[in-house]
Amino acid sequence: MVNQTNFGEGEHKLRAMNEARYPGGVVVDPVPITSGEKITVLYDGLLAQSGAAQVFLHVGYGQMGNWKDVQSLRMSRTGWGWVKTLSMPDEERFNFCFHDGYGNWDNNNGLNWTFIIHNGRRQ
Repeated sequence: MVNQTNFGEGEHKLRAMNEARYPGGVVVDPVPITSGEKITVLYDGLLAQSGAAQVFLHVGYGQMGNWKDVQSLRMSRTGWGWVKTLSMPDEERFNFCFHDGYGNWDNNNGLNWTFIIHNGRRQ
């Protein structure tokens, strides 16, 4: 299956994602998310705006209140925000928030961000 991006490719993609000005400074592409495909998360939210030297994408999969396979992934700084590309597993949900490694978090006011991961078998 081929990734269907909503923002294009390469440098143009990052610029377009940033210019979308999504709430909280968080853009995920492509959406909807499909298992086995790569997605890009662009972050230009609170931590980025406060000048964090590093931002981590803190991810987990499954039910929102019971994350599994939890890990913090180092993001890369770009001229349009912090970015991370990762492959989606065959799980039910992709949950995430951000931290700077110094105890400062952006967790969407305690709600985190969460997306359904489609796999072609679920309705």
